[in-house]
Parts: sequence; C-alpha cells; structure tokens
Amino acid sequence: MTQKTVLITGASRGLGAALAEALCETHHIIAVAKTTGALEELDDRIQARGGSATLAPMDITSADAMATLCRGIFDRWGSLDLWCHTAIHAAPLAPTDHVDAKDMAKSVACNITATSTLITYVSPLLGQSGQAMFFDDPVVGSKFYGAYGSTKAAQIALAKSWQAETAKIGPKIHIMTPAPMPTATRARFHPGESRDDLASPHAEAARILAALRSSLV
Repeated sequence: MTQKTVLITGASRGLGAALAEALCETHHIIAVAKTTGALEELDDRIQARGGSATLAPMDITSADAMATLCRGIFDRWGSLDLWCHTAIHAAPLAPTDHVDAKDMAKSVACNITATSTLITYVSPLLGQSGQAMFFDDPVVGSKFYGAYGSTKAAQIALAKSWQAETAKIGPKIHIMTPAPMPTATRARFHPGESRDDLASPHAEAARILAALRSSLV
C-alpha cells in the first residue's frame, strides 16, 4: 500500500514537530519551517521511530517558494492526504494603540496572506478526499494581543470559510483548539511562566489525532 503523505507547515518545533512525530509511523512527513537545524533534529527523531521525512527549509511568506514546494509535492507524490498548518508569527504583546507597524505587517504576511496563498496551492493536492487542520487560539480578543489575535482570528476565518465551502465536496477541514503548551510562541508572550501547568505538545498532538484517527488511517 502506498504510504500516506502529510504536509506540516511550522514543523520545526512545538505542536508541528509533535504532530510530525506522532504521524510518522503512518505518513511520510513533508516538514516545512525556516530553521534548518531544527528540521534536521526533527528528521533524526522521525528516523529513530522508523519513519521518513522530506525537509523543506522555506519561508511560508514567500509565494514563489510555496509554489515550488507544492509543485514538487505534485511531481513526486501526485497528491496530499493531510495538511497541518501550525506556522504562526507571534508579534510582541502591546496595547492595541501601540502596535508596531512592522510587527503588524509581519503578522498579516504570515498569519493571513501566507495562509490564503497556501490554501490556494494545497487545495488541489488534497482533492476531495484529503484533509486539513488549523489551530485556533482562545487568547484572540484578549488585551495586548492585538496584532497576533486579530491576524490569528482572520486566519481561522479563512479556514472556517473553506470548511463551509467544502463540507459536502471535500477536502475535509478541521479546526482544533489545543490546550496551552510550553512552546516558544507562548514563552514570548508569557516569559517566566511556570511550565508545570501547561500541556506537552506531544500530549496535545496525541489528543488531537485521537479525535480524528478514524479518518486519518
């Protein structure tokens, strides 16, 4: 049987890396992130579990790079079974009337524009039977989260529209809400926070995939 494929954008650490490790026994992992070293470390862990990965050290805000990536996926595999979009730009916390213009522009580029571009490119690879996962964050609308929260909300709005449009025809779109995890993103928001009360990315990956397991294997 041909091995299934999963594209994970934002795969180098946190939930993306945990999903890659959790899925590598049933899927070939196509791991996208900007940090080459972290991707190589992920590849070592995947190989230790008997899995395989294709590493794509790319910036998702480059439309040309994402077009090249998706064309390469089509040329090699013809399609995708699953896309997990965990990539996010976490702008520094700031009062809404003090949001830095450059931070806002980076947030829009990564969290909204790149997501929209990727949906356009990845959708044909998923076809009618593929699936995609996006990840909501309950901090949206909280004080000081203006840049991150507004662009995260817009990202999820894109996912919800796509979900509604494809409900009867596919691909199937899932929107999950992970528990707070001790990720690099959260550490930037909450420096010095105790990690003891946070869920591990591996535990959250297992919980999320358990809820979808019947349709992923």
